[in-house]
Amino acid sequence: MADATPEMLAAEAFVYGSPLVANLTMVDTIVRRGLSSIGPTAWNTFGHAAELADPASHFVSVNNDTVYSVAPLDLSAGPLLLHVPDTGGAYDVLQFIDAWTNNFAYAGRRSSGTAEQTWLVAPPGWRGSAPEGVPVITAPTAVAAIAVRNYCAGPDDLARVRVLQQQLTLTPFEDGGTAAGLPEPAADVPAELLFLEQLRLWMAAFPPAAADVAFQQRFAPVGLLDQGRSPYLDGPAEWTAALAKGLAAGRERVEAATVGTGDPTGEWAANLHLFDYNLDHLGPGTRDEPQWKIADRRAAYLTRAVAARAGLWGNHAYEAAYATTYNDSDGVPLTGAHAYTLRFEQTPPVGAFWSVTMYGTPEYLLVPNEIDRYSIGDRTPGLVYGEDGSLTLHLQHERPTAPEEFANWLPAPEGGFRPMVRMYQPQDAVLDGSYRLPAIRLR
Repeated sequence: MADATPEMLAAEAFVYGSPLVANLTMVDTIVRRGLSSIGPTAWNTFGHAAELADPASHFVSVNNDTVYSVAPLDLSAGPLLLHVPDTGGAYDVLQFIDAWTNNFAYAGRRSSGTAEQTWLVAPPGWRGSAPEGVPVITAPTAVAAIAVRNYCAGPDDLARVRVLQQQLTLTPFEDGGTAAGLPEPAADVPAELLFLEQLRLWMAAFPPAAADVAFQQRFAPVGLLDQGRSPYLDGPAEWTAALAKGLAAGRERVEAATVGTGDPTGEWAANLHLFDYNLDHLGPGTRDEPQWKIADRRAAYLTRAVAARAGLWGNHAYEAAYATTYNDSDGVPLTGAHAYTLRFEQTPPVGAFWSVTMYGTPEYLLVPNEIDRYSIGDRTPGLVYGEDGSLTLHLQHERPTAPEEFANWLPAPEGGFRPMVRMYQPQDAVLDGSYRLPAIRLR
């Protein structure tokens, strides 16, 4: 790509690097300010949500089925011992995410059961010995995160979940000194090039797999491999403008691919392989099988960017399958100006539970509504089923008047929306595509 222009390279760099930047920006936010009801959370400790997610949770496609706990990890000071409590059979998952958004390990109901357990979480290249009987999870990057989801049946179930949260602990295994944290971008870098400065610093601090390191060489002409002083502080105006234009083009490419995951006929895009871009670091609880890896590494970069944009910290489909749609059965974009039905002849086949969550577009955030209902599913009390066992949900902005429709109402925003179906511990019929979600139909 010797003849690639700075603009072209900047666009490609955005697609390649936006997951790293989005992810570490989120981790930094959690450490400094917290996230929604999770307060500021120091490195290598757990922060806990006190409630189920609501519109104050400014996290892309956040779920409203489980209560979150999050631990920002900085393993530069050495490994940590992780204690996980017994959930008594209730669904939980501990998802381990590296700096590049790779899901590199899982613990919890599906993968390791719900009994009390202890793990050792080690930094890249660690060569020590874990305590006898304690399994090791090795992180691909020194900074990572653990996202914990504990099933919660609703407000009355929060007390049980809070007891479990307090038993989630991380303790240093050995004295490794002070953790390094995230490198700080130069303060005077122009705002339009801050993304590139963050990418430059964080690529160097948290290198990806060897094949990706080799790929990164193409970005040398736009300063991403420069060491020391930032190349973006005093670059020529023409060069700066070209880079900014390229970043905008890269962002548009990701947006187009994100919306493009919807089917124009109203079919749900199950996205069963949206999180299969991790090709190199598949630890405990992951499935190291060809069907769960994207064969084309270059194609995986765009998939990874789309996943970070529309569902940051989503799980592999074998843990939780996600399906989205933007259109009704006639191919018309969904909007709160109309009323719709979603009729299940057979509800999703799962080993845990399922839900439908409502998000506004284009932000993919939860939207306020008069009854504070942001998702509906088999945990929702009072659902009305048909005599034949079918279930009809009502997706609309206006409050239904019929009691059975109100019971099955998922409020929509006034404008555009994108619902998401989540299926926790999906059965084979979901994973092999033989189970098909019904289209949303205009009333």
